[in-house]
Amino acid sequence: MPGVIEVRPAIVGDAEVIAEIHVTAWQQSYRHLVDPARLDALAPADRVEQWREIIRTPEQDAWVAQLDGVIVAWAAASPRVLTRHPRARELNGIYAVASAYGTGVGQALLDAAIGDAGAFLWVAAENPRAHAFYLRNGFVPDGAAQNYGMLGSQLRVVRWVR
Repeated sequence: MPGVIEVRPAIVGDAEVIAEIHVTAWQQSYRHLVDPARLDALAPADRVEQWREIIRTPEQDAWVAQLDGVIVAWAAASPRVLTRHPRARELNGIYAVASAYGTGVGQALLDAAIGDAGAFLWVAAENPRAHAFYLRNGFVPDGAAQNYGMLGSQLRVVRWVR
């Protein structure tokens, strides 16, 4: 039975745990796409200041999801200029540790970050778990794709819109 989920806006004091989840989720999600040695070399401490800045920036929105009082996932979103993007809001990222998969924290974060509004996001072309999640939430690929450099690898990413 899933535990109690609480979603709230991130605060600067959450930066360390968000950085830890960011690294752990990348290590769990991208091992089949990126050099595992480079993933293993990631250090959460290297991302803490980046997260503090994201949380402090008014144009960025960040949330954390707690499962039974423990932060297990995060999401970030920001406004975009419609003349340059397909929607006025971008989901910049949403990640959960693998132990939280299937608990509903991802859905709760998506609902907090963008609600039912139109939005867009970029996702790895070879990430079927994420594709299924976004399809369930009304997103579809719009045909845009590009290469994204990640830890010395080139990932093919596709844009999804709703």
